[in-house]
Amino acid sequence: MMKLAISGTYSSGKTLTVMALSHHTGIPRTLAKSIREILPDAVPGKSLAECTPAEYLQLAMRRHVGRAVHEAALPDGFIADGSSLQEWIYAALRVQYGMNPSATADLDPVPRSELSAEMLFFEQVVEQFGHAFKQHVSATFDAFVHLRHELPLANDGHRPMNERFRTACDEMLRAALDELRMPYHVVGGSLPERLGAIVELFDLPVVMGVDEAIALAEEEYSKIDKRLETERVRATAV
Repeated sequence: MMKLAISGTYSSGKTLTVMALSHHTGIPRTLAKSIREILPDAVPGKSLAECTPAEYLQLAMRRHVGRAVHEAALPDGFIADGSSLQEWIYAALRVQYGMNPSATADLDPVPRSELSAEMLFFEQVVEQFGHAFKQHVSATFDAFVHLRHELPLANDGHRPMNERFRTACDEMLRAALDELRMPYHVVGGSLPERLGAIVELFDLPVVMGVDEAIALAEEEYSKIDKRLETERVRATAV
């Protein structure tokens, strides 16, 4: 089996695609915690939009380590919901769009000459994270599927509602894959079309039908705790 990452920006359908593809092919998927799940322990009482640059670095580090641990636990192959490139890119572009990109959706990116000392240091640390994360991705994965930037933003109170930020993330992800000379294919369309294209591209095994795999994935996806980070903290404290 191969080590395959399903790449793309937020609201691209990565998680549901990975769940369905895993059921469809029988290839296990990695199960690292998402930022939403990490936040209540890492930065109690805060939403992602409220995190400082230092707190965001902690989140990126935790997310990367979680990914690496779960990838290492499946040495014979897996399907991953994204990669550590996302943690680096989401941080790097916050230098230009601010720590809360939703609040800057109608503003131009901040010129580097106007960055605060805190953000300049954040930029330097994120650049170093980028070196390490890219080396990890290059050494870990065989190939990527990059989901086409085509679905509407999901306004769930967690994801940044900034289309220019999301587009910049998408472009930076693809540029990083080019830089790493990582084989990747851009796939789009409906979920059945995505599954069919991915299976054909990599000649993956099929252990159940598309409709059954999608039904199982949708059931699995419905069980994800989608409450805001601060709601999780309050629920735990009650």
